[in-house]
Amino acid sequence: MLTAKKLASYKTVAVDTASPGRLILMLFDGALRFLGAAEAGFDLADERARNETVHNNLMRTQAIVQELQRALNLREGGAFAVNMFRLYDFMNTRLMEANMKKQPDNIKVVSRLLGEIRDAWEQMLRQQAGGIEQPTGLSLSA
Repeated sequence: MLTAKKLASYKTVAVDTASPGRLILMLFDGALRFLGAAEAGFDLADERARNETVHNNLMRTQAIVQELQRALNLREGGAFAVNMFRLYDFMNTRLMEANMKKQPDNIKVVSRLLGEIRDAWEQMLRQQAGGIEQPTGLSLSA
């Protein structure tokens, strides 16, 4: 069994050695994990614990969505990058609303959207590994 210290060390090495494209995939995975934790928070009986769990996990997800937004290359990405920027903006607004109203509906919407983008991103990385060129508008450089 891994101790907390060994697990933290493993995570640090995984992040430090990951390619830029893999880091983006890790961001998607983290956001989805935090959204799942936020949704699970609604099942907590204690109101304070429920609100804190939902709030903290939604804030973490918002930080990731903002980082994904910053990773876009708006200068060279054309319509794709602009549309992704707007989509991340939409998600961020839904997350803020979910946090303020403490209602899970918007969390489900964002989770579905991020899941679809994450799966497409993973597929693109697989294709890249096979020698297929990446689409424009994505900033995969370190």
